[in-house]
Amino acid sequence: MHKFAINLFFFTFTFIMSNAQDRIEGLSYIDNKPISVLIKNGKIIEVKKIPKLSKEHSDVYIAPGLIDNQVNGFEGIAFVGELTEAGVHKITRALWERGVTTYFPTLITSSHEVLLKNFSILASAKNDKQNLGTIAGFHLEGPYISPENGFRGTHPGKYVRPPDWNEFMELYDASGKNIITVTVAPEVPGCLAFIKNCNKQGIIVAIGHHNASAEIIDEAVNNGAKICTHLGNGMANTINRHVNPLWPQLSSDKLMISMICDGFHLRPEEIRVFYRVKGPARTIITSDVTEYAGMKPGIYKSLVGDSVELTDDGEVRNLQQNVLYGSASSIDKGVGHIIEVTGCSLGDAIRMASTNPAKLYGLKDRGSIEVGKRADLVLFKLINNKMEIQKTIVAGKEVYSKQ
Repeated sequence: MHKFAINLFFFTFTFIMSNAQDRIEGLSYIDNKPISVLIKNGKIIEVKKIPKLSKEHSDVYIAPGLIDNQVNGFEGIAFVGELTEAGVHKITRALWERGVTTYFPTLITSSHEVLLKNFSILASAKNDKQNLGTIAGFHLEGPYISPENGFRGTHPGKYVRPPDWNEFMELYDASGKNIITVTVAPEVPGCLAFIKNCNKQGIIVAIGHHNASAEIIDEAVNNGAKICTHLGNGMANTINRHVNPLWPQLSSDKLMISMICDGFHLRPEEIRVFYRVKGPARTIITSDVTEYAGMKPGIYKSLVGDSVELTDDGEVRNLQQNVLYGSASSIDKGVGHIIEVTGCSLGDAIRMASTNPAKLYGLKDRGSIEVGKRADLVLFKLINNKMEIQKTIVAGKEVYSKQ
């Protein structure tokens, strides 16, 4: 047999064997004890404690892959920009390198035509086998949000509008019925009925970019709203100290919250207060990462022509409005940052970045290391409260290795 053919045979054989069954070892993210995870055909078939790890794995943690419910773009590609399936694959691979094994492409306020077109592209990309099921569904953030400056954030005002169920169903159909969550402002006319319709459809409703009263927030919750999108952001810089949308969202036991823990969107004391009020069971870490992630510092033009600065330390600002323009950090940074500022355990941080979103959005096949779940795993070192990704495994396949 020709040498090339022999090498190809052994490579193929090894690849098939590694896909069929593989054993991964590391420190459990829950209790720091050594564990072994056996994978077969993309699923976890055994999890057991072991006496010790090999020297090369002695400081490597193993956890369920991170789940990000708000990804606007990456490496120069925006989900509301000139989108292609190749661009979607590029974002997916970039996120794999950061330990993200599931994410929701997020389309922000745009024209109906752009939303229709890009949801259609995403629907095709979601079903592409090379994405390995990493895209679990889509997040529509806007256009049914507050038109008020400050609460609207950097969403383009000309496209902000009240909800129209027929219009939304066009988007839902274009997405292949894969819109898994929608962020709305409940005080906008028609939004309370819209929330109720989404709830009947099985779509998780978040409230965000709003200036709703406590009474309207309560009504939104009663109609099915489940979570607050990036609490503490999407708000005006100056608010009434007593009457504002922050307190009723924090005080509601029925609302979960998501937080952007990139070191810029929330002060450490804000994160600590939010965490202490909601706790690890009702908190989700999100990234709100934009197309500026992975790019060089500098000044860029946004899709609507505004000047956006990406600073050397990773902050993204809209220079016209002097407000943040999303994030340039993936969710792995948030895991380390929340540990640093709250003192929470690694187990609780991973819970907020993987287990909680899986539970909220009905992703029963992922979000924890259990027999029968998808083998979506991340191996990493935790150095000075920073995740240093070593390997990412999606559906049993190694998709990234630092080495």
